Amino acid sequence: MKILKILWVLFFIVSCSKKEDHLYTFYYWKTNLKLDKDEKKALDRATVPYLYTRFFDVDKVDGKFQPVAVITKDQSFQTDKEIVPTVFVTNQTLLNISSEEIKFLAESIYHLVQKKTDEYHLKTGNEIQIDCDWTAGTRNDYFRFLKELKRVSGKEITCTLRLHQVKDKKQTGIPPVEKVYLMCYSTSSPLEKSDKNSILDVAVLKSYLSKIEEYPIKNIEVALPIYSWGIVTNHLEKHRLINALSEKDLNNPNFKKINENEAEILKDGFYFGNYLNKGFRIKIEEISTEQLEDVILFLQKKIPHFNIIYYQLDSKFVFDRKF
Repeated sequence: MKILKILWVLFFIVSCSKKEDHLYTFYYWKTNLKLDKDEKKALDRATVPYLYTRFFDVDKVDGKFQPVAVITKDQSFQTDKEIVPTVFVTNQTLLNISSEEIKFLAESIYHLVQKKTDEYHLKTGNEIQIDCDWTAGTRNDYFRFLKELKRVSGKEITCTLRLHQVKDKKQTGIPPVEKVYLMCYSTSSPLEKSDKNSILDVAVLKSYLSKIEEYPIKNIEVALPIYSWGIVTNHLEKHRLINALSEKDLNNPNFKKINENEAEILKDGFYFGNYLNKGFRIKIEEISTEQLEDVILFLQKKIPHFNIIYYQLDSKFVFDRKF
């Protein structure tokens, strides 16, 4: 009997620490909808039948709402996946917005989504996703906008959920949607001096999501990062980003390695399409399979079932990566 109990405990421990196989797909976040062979291969293998596709951003410019970087489509683009239109709305768009403007914004976004869907003959369904880093100051107007967009479109409106919006839910509120997409990245700013990985610091994420199981919306999908970048620091300790760099990019005779993910530039010149001076430093931030598995194991204990949406579909990030 004792042996049976011990075996049962061991089985329970092993079961709880094993990563489940989660269905997955991708975000597509480029302005031209086009797939190269590696991207198409990765998307064809994805087990969720959707591709979450950024259609455009919305910002307020000179007091007027403006669509920014509206998507175009290459004639070669083809997929069996259903396209989920995703729209990024800046927080400043919602500042001091009136009821009439909320109505106008919802109608304008829906009409532009429909226009691009029809123009490019995209196979879309019943969902529109809104991505917004709303705050305590904009929450009420943002929530009114989500309701208005649902009324205007007649579609299911879903939205992204950032880590601070989970941790500070009393201040930022609970959006009026039935499904949210938990963004498990951007744990800090890459433009601040820090030793942490700003894309994903697992300890920080676990702290922010320590009570995610108490979040009132239970239908949660999980967005995980597979992107990378280089943070360039100049002589004045100012930072800027160069997207899609990896540690192998530091293997350059004009660079002196400081550690495995950081190097100092030894000679002025053009690197990665940017002119960088001698003495500048480049720090690479990328995400390992081990980090992603750690996050998945953590979330499995708190969220009953979830699909994964990897950010983002780009050959630089999907090539040779196992999902």
